[in-house]
Amino acid sequence: MAGRILQAGVESMISKFSRLAVQSLQAVPAQGHRCIHTHISPLLFHASQQLWAEPMKKKRKLDPAIAQAREMKRRKKIEKQMKRLEKYGRRLKPIDEIEGEPKLKRELTLRARELPPLTQEETESHALLQKQWARYKFRQFVQEVHAISSILQEQDRALEELRFESPELYQMAIQVDDKLIPFSFKGPTKTPPIKGYEAQDGEYIDTTKTFD
Repeated sequence: MAGRILQAGVESMISKFSRLAVQSLQAVPAQGHRCIHTHISPLLFHASQQLWAEPMKKKRKLDPAIAQAREMKRRKKIEKQMKRLEKYGRRLKPIDEIEGEPKLKRELTLRARELPPLTQEETESHALLQKQWARYKFRQFVQEVHAISSILQEQDRALEELRFESPELYQMAIQVDDKLIPFSFKGPTKTPPIKGYEAQDGEYIDTTKTFD
């Protein structure tokens, strides 16, 4: 009795889904698609494409001599870089104002001027002019020292006489006069905010020079 009921149920299910068709294996395309559809119209759904793993490539056995040669080449390259760092590692950072342009350094021999040698009379004339100039500057220095010293002596003598006559005036005379040399200075103040200014926020190009 139970078997008959089960068979009747199966037959009813098959009759309900009679429109469901599954393509046979012979109709499957070469790409491996299996289409399952419930209607003859183009609006149907199908399974996705089957993706198969690619077989792994066989590793080629490298010759030990070639591997050793490559390793030696890599080591020599590293040693060369280390020697270069040891040679130029402690060099100071170049300053453009002192170093100068490399182009001018290469042209030093071309820019050098060969002056004709001086005659004996010109050499003696130059030496005589240097001695006369040295004597003139020495006399000028001595005169300035004597003038300053005499002025300071007269100032001290006048202050001593003033202190003897009026101590109050003497105290006023030795005070520092801040207004003797007029000088005024106004430093930078706090900058007021600019209306409608939006601070820039984003990427920028760093032009700082770096030395390895």
